[in-house]
Amino acid sequence: MLKPYEEYKKIDLLWLDIIPSHWQCMRNKNILTEINVRSLDGSEELLRISQYTGVTIRRHNKSKVGMRDAETLEGYKIVKKNDIVMNIMLAWNGSTGASAFDGIVSPAYSVFRVKQDVNPWYIHYLFRIPAVTNYFKAYSTGVIESRLRLYPEKLFMLTSIIPPREEQDQIVRFLDWKLAKINKLIRAKKKQIELLNEQKQVIINNAVTKGLDPNVPMKDSGIEWIGTIPEHWKVLYLSQTATEQSISNKDIHNQNLLSLSYGKIINKDINTTDGLLPASFDTYQIVHNGNIILRLTDLQNDHKSLRVGLATQTGIITSAYTCLLPRENVIPEFLYLLLHSYDICKVFYGMGGGVRQSIGFDDIRRLLIPVPPLEEQKQIVDFCYAKSNFIEGFLVGIEKEILLLTEYRTRLISDVVTGKVDVRGIEIPEYEAVPDDVTEDELDGESVTDDEAEEAEVE
Repeated sequence: MLKPYEEYKKIDLLWLDIIPSHWQCMRNKNILTEINVRSLDGSEELLRISQYTGVTIRRHNKSKVGMRDAETLEGYKIVKKNDIVMNIMLAWNGSTGASAFDGIVSPAYSVFRVKQDVNPWYIHYLFRIPAVTNYFKAYSTGVIESRLRLYPEKLFMLTSIIPPREEQDQIVRFLDWKLAKINKLIRAKKKQIELLNEQKQVIINNAVTKGLDPNVPMKDSGIEWIGTIPEHWKVLYLSQTATEQSISNKDIHNQNLLSLSYGKIINKDINTTDGLLPASFDTYQIVHNGNIILRLTDLQNDHKSLRVGLATQTGIITSAYTCLLPRENVIPEFLYLLLHSYDICKVFYGMGGGVRQSIGFDDIRRLLIPVPPLEEQKQIVDFCYAKSNFIEGFLVGIEKEILLLTEYRTRLISDVVTGKVDVRGIEIPEYEAVPDDVTEDELDGESVTDDEAEEAEVE
């Protein structure tokens, strides 16, 4: 069990009141030097900075917004190994870190080099703890959160706490070791979640395409990816089981904003100030309980998102999505589960071939789907929901464990870099480094793009 230092002293900082008695308080201008060296041709490795992973190599995907073609990277800022990179628009949420790579970053980002007797990786850990990011937020410039900026001149005025160099080195070694262990546990639990979700999908897919009776006579469905289906089932066009519904919100002015997220229709705050919502919702469409929502946009770029959701309430959603109203020969929950399986099996992507990014109801109306009798649909829906709820129970427990591990990791870093616990003298064994397990999609979702950052620089 980690113990506190023997002696502390009081300090007068906005974010901290005591530190070990032999530690110092220093202005960041005495710790960091800003570096502003530009790339001549943009040929260096393109890097990114994230609140989750710090500085990583940015996979060059030209199809994503904000990703630059190689010839446009001229003038990007040079980063050397151990430099500190800060996204000035997201410093308040931890988008600062030391780089393990040589490369380049957006001209809108700030690059710093530590001065003598400072370990850059100690600064990496320090600048990412909640107390410091809140400190950065308090001194950032801007009216709304999504446009807050911490400029270098303001950063240099702020104060950091600095242990002796050999103690900084030990703190970094200790945290690298402990975080590798925690990250390994989190990865194992995320793998459990992945396997359980796969198991759930196999159960649903088999139920909606094969039925619940394994001994029933089968026939060829004429649908290549499904193969055989129960002999007494029908094969119908989608248009024979659902119609397109399009009810404008222009004259209704419904304020219950809905969004399709990870295959679920969720409520969204209509009063959010993150700048991502329109000024008027007159162009949105009304959806009701039992409507099935399909996001058939960006088909060529995005092959990972879940695109089918079932509405369980009345509200509004973007008119860019296709809204289906099931006919009387199909239960909405069954059609949703079936189209969800089509989504998982990537059927819609083949329909958006060529240069088409988006398709609509006319493109999918002749989609063939297997349709059991209504009573059997109900049995399948009850079975799938029961199995899903059972598995969801396990998933909730695992997700809670991940949350606790994540909170422990955050608290441990904070306690160590602020001197609440003493890690001197702790022997660090050999270990395998395990970085945070964050996907490229998650990184793209949480980051301000280079384009947005550069626009802010110009403002």
